[in-house]
Amino acid sequence: MKLKSFLFIGIVSLTLYSCNNSEGSQPSAAKKEAKGGVVYGGTFDFSANDKIGLLYPPSIVDVHTNYIASHVYEGLVKFNPKDLSIEPGLAESWTISDDKLTYTFKLRKGVKFHNDDCFPDGTREVNAKDVKFTFEQLCKKDAYNKLFSTLMKDVVVGANEMYNGNAGELKGLKIVDNYTVEITLTKPLSYFLYLLANAGCYIFPEEAYNKYKEKTFIGTGPFMVPKNITSNIQNLETVILVRNDNYYLKDKHGNQLPYLDTIALHVIDSKKQELKKFMNKELEIVDGLPSESIKDVVEQQIADFQNQPPKFVLERVPKMATQYYDLNIHKDVLSNIKVRKALNYAINKTKIIDEVLKGEAYGPAVHGIVPPAFKGYDVSKIKGYDYDPETAKKLLAEAGFPNGKNFPTLKIELNSGGYKNTKVAFEIQKQLMENLNINVDLEIVDFSQKMEDEQMLKGDIFRSAWIADFPSPESFLMMFYGKLVPEDISAPSFPNTTRYQNPKFDELFEKAQITENQEERFSLLEEAEQLVINDAPIIPLWYMEDYVMIHSYVRNFYTNPMGSYNLTRVYFKERTKAIDKKD
Repeated sequence: MKLKSFLFIGIVSLTLYSCNNSEGSQPSAAKKEAKGGVVYGGTFDFSANDKIGLLYPPSIVDVHTNYIASHVYEGLVKFNPKDLSIEPGLAESWTISDDKLTYTFKLRKGVKFHNDDCFPDGTREVNAKDVKFTFEQLCKKDAYNKLFSTLMKDVVVGANEMYNGNAGELKGLKIVDNYTVEITLTKPLSYFLYLLANAGCYIFPEEAYNKYKEKTFIGTGPFMVPKNITSNIQNLETVILVRNDNYYLKDKHGNQLPYLDTIALHVIDSKKQELKKFMNKELEIVDGLPSESIKDVVEQQIADFQNQPPKFVLERVPKMATQYYDLNIHKDVLSNIKVRKALNYAINKTKIIDEVLKGEAYGPAVHGIVPPAFKGYDVSKIKGYDYDPETAKKLLAEAGFPNGKNFPTLKIELNSGGYKNTKVAFEIQKQLMENLNINVDLEIVDFSQKMEDEQMLKGDIFRSAWIADFPSPESFLMMFYGKLVPEDISAPSFPNTTRYQNPKFDELFEKAQITENQEERFSLLEEAEQLVINDAPIIPLWYMEDYVMIHSYVRNFYTNPMGSYNLTRVYFKERTKAIDKKD
């Protein structure tokens, strides 16, 4: 915690300045300078701690897969990487009816899908039928559609009927002409455009789906999947995308986008190894640096890096993200609210941050699930669980387990995540034994297995984390909306993985959805969140922030609280002067 205070009080980023002007491998490899001083060429190398999943848009639910998918596909709209505002994607413009129910989108003309032999002529232009096909795939009930509940259910007219097999097409999506579509909602929804920027709404062609099914990879984005890796992309330790030379966008100088030749995502499960590769210029960015590593870098480099131009840029980025544990509230002792509250009170979150995470967090999650990253949303109004072992013991005794007597052994299921998750779980295991005298076992599985078990509630406690799908608190509270729980208990439940249901919560959440005034909407959501925290279906642990280090030759790269990357306008060029904050 002291390191954070030393480095970052009153500043957002730290620039390390190099005495020499040695050129990096990436800038020297770039060959072509274009109008406006931008430079074409190079590979942007970055990393994730797990392999990616399918690139089939309705199945994309994790950040790692979306790092790749967001560069292969585009939706009607997308997030601006600087401020997360909505900007045009495949739709060049849109209008909203006075009653806020009908959205009319005008598609760009001349946008082509990536070249592939699924098309008789090698490629073709995007049209309104592709939008219809994409949205109807989101409304089909199959094992690979994981986003119906999040994006379509109770949102678009006719979505529920189509999903349940009572309609052959999506009634609420109308093709006006080849470049115009109308989408009609069941009710006004203040964040509908945000939903459209989600991975599940990336537009893809029917021809590609007919040929590749859920392994489809054909989009309209700035980069393409090479044909030689499409069949086993999920098993690769490195995923490479190549530039789409026919991408529709140009910069303000008329230069064709993107500037980079390729982007490469490497699976690296060790932050120390990631940092080593970054220092060797094998990676352009290292995201989520442990604070002790930052301390080492600064102490070792600061004496030698005082002059301009800068060599690295180091940023502290509070995230719209929270780490927490899901509880199986429908199983055995965890169905008892006093037990769930006892577990919450028994965990010293500050100790976890200080001693395990070494300060790598925004702060302990002592309020609710929503992190303090949304302007206007007052998390301090949410009364959560401070560390209180005496209250925890009292609640456990009231639940029938004085001093942990006869309490069954619980299991925490987690994915490794570069060992950080495991270290935290060991600390929680230790604290629950010390404070409640209860045993907890740990089971480490791969990420996909953890996701499957969590959605099916095959276990007791699951390590989890949520990063906002869009910049509003609803993205978090949607995880507790009861109407997203499938009626069939054998069906997976996402995003409401705990299958939490509270009619009063649903009432407040639904009222907030149709409330335009932000202050009133947030007040409703704060009240709803308090209900969830009172019922304790989860254990909030900490609100996230990341330390991000970027080579200074990387231009036009923007960090943001959602942790999303947009490499469309990124290029490499060595610095010859101090960094302008606007650059």
